[in-house]
Amino acid sequence: MGNGKGVTRRDFLRGAGPAAMAAALGLSGSSCRSADQGAATAQATAAKRPVEASRTAKAVLVRDARAVAEDGSLNFRVIGSMLDQAVTALVGAEDATGAWRELVKPGELVGIKSNVWQRLRTPPEAEQLLARSVASAGVSPDRIRITDRQARQMLVDCTALINVRPARSHHWSGMGGCIKNYIMFSDSPPSHHPRACESLASIWDLPSVKGKTRLNILLALTPQFYGRGPHGYDPRCVWPYKGIFVSFDPVAVDALGAKLLRTKRVAFFGEDRPITPTTHISAAERKYALGVADLNRIELVRLGWDEDMLI
Repeated sequence: MGNGKGVTRRDFLRGAGPAAMAAALGLSGSSCRSADQGAATAQATAAKRPVEASRTAKAVLVRDARAVAEDGSLNFRVIGSMLDQAVTALVGAEDATGAWRELVKPGELVGIKSNVWQRLRTPPEAEQLLARSVASAGVSPDRIRITDRQARQMLVDCTALINVRPARSHHWSGMGGCIKNYIMFSDSPPSHHPRACESLASIWDLPSVKGKTRLNILLALTPQFYGRGPHGYDPRCVWPYKGIFVSFDPVAVDALGAKLLRTKRVAFFGEDRPITPTTHISAAERKYALGVADLNRIELVRLGWDEDMLI
């Protein structure tokens, strides 16, 4: 998660078409045709959608100075309390248990879509905090599944999804956030890499995903604001922001996260350093009507520690 002492519900592949990428990856001709057909279907669906210019979204940002210690270790007692505060405020419930009872119901099969990128993963302890929260709403523990890379195998029949991952700069999409976290539901993740991952939001129309996401959680405990290369990680560009964003809208939390990372890059370097543009976030609203990318139409509720908030 970084050493803590770094700075403070809703190009290889760029320009290549699905068939070219499939050939590069050794996929069959039928896989190429499937990728082409899937892209065409997503584009046709997006073209039929109206853009709701008056749509708004709500997000909550909670921060706590105790969440990350000086040595970079995470305080999960504090982080659990932060999650409770954020979800309660988002739902408008009296307490966290009441909020989770609004989000999931007993008898549901609930999937927690995590992220296991080794340099900056969703902490297993945070996964378990979420599992306990889901269970507090009456969902049997044996009906709660947690995975990242096995999403297509383990989460396809879930009736509810909780989407959680850390915020970080990303080589192909500009930022790894909640929209991109569902790429493992695709049968061809690389097919979403061209044009700065513009088509990521189309994944949210897959039957295994559509309409199932109850909560999006963008962890900004120790986010990475800059990196180079496909698996770029630089501990100097990871800082203890000590925050968590939550929203029903994955586009809204990602728009806020992208703003936070860019603001930090500018503050650190004195200018914005070139990264892949985060245009997949605006495309998620403009082309796919997944949510709200315009910061002017996002109501951000800020809770807790406000030092160096940057947003």
